[in-house]
Amino acid sequence: MNKKIKTTAVDHLFQAILTLETPEECYAFFEDVCTVNELLSLSQRYEVAKMLREKKTYLDIAEKTGASTATISRVNRSLNYGSDGYDMVFARLKKTRAKSPRFFVGKAPCKTGRPTGRAAFLPGYGQAPRDVFSFRCQRLLPGAGQ
Repeated sequence: MNKKIKTTAVDHLFQAILTLETPEECYAFFEDVCTVNELLSLSQRYEVAKMLREKKTYLDIAEKTGASTATISRVNRSLNYGSDGYDMVFARLKKTRAKSPRFFVGKAPCKTGRPTGRAAFLPGYGQAPRDVFSFRCQRLLPGAGQ
């Protein structure tokens, strides 16, 4: 861990982030804390990291994300020589998706049926709005198809 960022203020920020429970809460909090450009830069780096782990080329990544080759290189350096934060998150997401590959409600997989609402896909398994976690689980009757 980089000792330069380990401060009481950063600890407080991370504690605040850990209280967020839904994507809607994340949008509200980060919209208040970050500028639009800061948030877009963070999300772009995350997308670059995912694509690098998927073995995409710098050219493909630059075209799809709009990231500069300098940004791609910086993210690649973090993936290879950093604190393994990206890989920790990727592994946890993969584990979460393996437990329930399609549906999520709140913080837990929807095991009783299918979500109700406009969308029913976990990000990465189809196009989903940012409020994918806000749907209630609809209990399926025995023998009913999904």
